[in-house]
Amino acid sequence: MTTDRTALAAKADALLAAHRPGDPLILVNTWDAWSARVVAESPGCQAIATASHSIAAAHGYADGEQIPVAEMIAAIRLIAAVVDLPVTADLEAGYGDAGATVTAAIQAGAVGGNLEDHLLPAAEHARAVAAARAAGEAAGIHFVINARTDEYLLGEKNLGRAIAAGRAYLEAGADCIFVPGAGTSADVAALVAAFEGRLSLIGSPKALPLSELARLGVARVSVGPGSLGMAAAALRDGAAQLLSRGAFPQALSYRPPGA
Repeated sequence: MTTDRTALAAKADALLAAHRPGDPLILVNTWDAWSARVVAESPGCQAIATASHSIAAAHGYADGEQIPVAEMIAAIRLIAAVVDLPVTADLEAGYGDAGATVTAAIQAGAVGGNLEDHLLPAAEHARAVAAARAAGEAAGIHFVINARTDEYLLGEKNLGRAIAAGRAYLEAGADCIFVPGAGTSADVAALVAAFEGRLSLIGSPKALPLSELARLGVARVSVGPGSLGMAAAALRDGAAQLLSRGAFPQALSYRPPGA
């Protein structure tokens, strides 16, 4: 095992250890080098997550694997190169070959990744999860798989189907089950119990507070494209202030780390 492989393996282990039910890993998703640096230097940051929606938008593409996989991997490589923390990458549905995509992501410096099912049959997505697990093993690391069921995001919000899918993905090698859209305390509690705490959720102003998610035993909370929204809102408001010939915003003097 090379020094680089040893370092990647250590980062993968650190990322996995940061998933603690009841003390969730908080991920502020990034999309390029400067956003990764800003988040990495924020107190309490344990890992860097990418957001496929945000990376695609920053490159002029719509979400949903519209950005070529090579461009997505290049963005992940750039982010991993500028931070020392573990990087977990949003790999959408695996771009048609989850094993090859995970291999490329590991070579780019990622030690974990999201894989979404787009409401495909659970058995089919479980094969993608298994391929991702095999790719991590071949690379000599425990690639941390956050397998996503879209039952609450795109489906009928059927708790039973979400649980069945999540259990299939855990059995196939996933470390955590991502259920974006699951929002009631009762559903979150049921999912935590079904997955033995290995539940990942997305946070938003409409979601349960972080304190409540922690109380319920959630292990991971990310914000997806919400962080790009925060940056865009700040830019929009600053631009409006300048274009209206108002006072120069104080934020004009801020420089991201490394800039």
